[in-house]
Amino acid sequence: MAGQIGVGMVGYAFMGAAHSQAWRTVHHAFAVPLTPRMAVLCGRDAAAAEAAAAKLGWAAFETDWKRVVDDEDVELLDICTPGDTHAEIALAALEAGKHVLCEKPLANTVAEAEAMAAAASAAAARGVRSMVAFNYRRVPALAFARSLVAGGRLGELRHVRAQYLQDWIVDPAFPLVWRLQKDKAGSGALGDIGAHIVDLAQFLTGARITGVSALTETFVKERPLVVSSSGLVASSGSARGEVTVDDAALFTARFDCGAIGSFEATRFASGRKNSMRIELNGSAGSLAFDFEAMNELHFHDHTADPELAGFRRILVTEPGHPYVGAWWPPGHGLGYEHSFTHEIRDFLVALGEGSDPAPSFADGLQVQRVLDAVERSAAAASVWTPVR
Repeated sequence: MAGQIGVGMVGYAFMGAAHSQAWRTVHHAFAVPLTPRMAVLCGRDAAAAEAAAAKLGWAAFETDWKRVVDDEDVELLDICTPGDTHAEIALAALEAGKHVLCEKPLANTVAEAEAMAAAASAAAARGVRSMVAFNYRRVPALAFARSLVAGGRLGELRHVRAQYLQDWIVDPAFPLVWRLQKDKAGSGALGDIGAHIVDLAQFLTGARITGVSALTETFVKERPLVVSSSGLVASSGSARGEVTVDDAALFTARFDCGAIGSFEATRFASGRKNSMRIELNGSAGSLAFDFEAMNELHFHDHTADPELAGFRRILVTEPGHPYVGAWWPPGHGLGYEHSFTHEIRDFLVALGEGSDPAPSFADGLQVQRVLDAVERSAAAASVWTPVR
């Protein structure tokens, strides 16, 4: 149908719900060139997939992603599954001529990510587009921060400090869900939340990480086994399984612009629910952001009169700030879900223009290479490890 694009989504849990909200909302908030038609949702459990489709606004449901790829009504595939399935689904969709939006991290291994990036490049030559879903790029305060850095307001970049702190698995009785299993998740806090701050640091600086020195730790090495993969998470009494991913990852890094960085990703920071923090220091100024105050950006102009200089709080809710003009009057803050709507908006605009969206699969591959270097460094007792 003219002006519409049929969307199929694989996966319907946390990320599936967030993406569904964005697909439902985007054309009501933004003048996008294509209106999404939520054609089909896919999940392995028929009853759960049918219920999710009805709840989240999808016209139909399916239990085999291959049938979604073959569906002529589906022109764009949204992948919201665990990392072990990303490569197979994305490669099949690109080969079938479907545009692809894939959740982060792009894959579980560098080899998978390389294959996906190569397929995406070949598909782009045929007009088939792809994008990795690093949604935090679309937080207005962070998009605004990028414009300040690109405009030279920080001068020569020298330091990057990034943290992503959560506490949802502090309790040793928390079950062995898929995110704690390497064969499904690829890595633990490193890939789940560390991938976000790696991408964000490279996005904000416009530079690449070239090497790392790292350590990782798994604090709780066994957890109760999960007996149900749908609905509420449950455990099976005394039966336990091995945790095969990291609970926390720390690393220092060098950037190709000459800056140095420190990174921390943990799911054991008691009291921290979703504290993603990043600070950039340059010769002419600094920026600081914390997602738990997501509508605020703190900026220091080091060229100002020292008697007046200091960090100032910018409330990023003005119509001229990135994305904000589509929403509410100044001072009325946005939320987590808006970052996904902005992400979908940018993808649809790129499709309408016939341009390559960002972050690309190549960007996702670069993040994967950093994650891989962190794991290799940690395994070698923090030896300095080039990103390759």
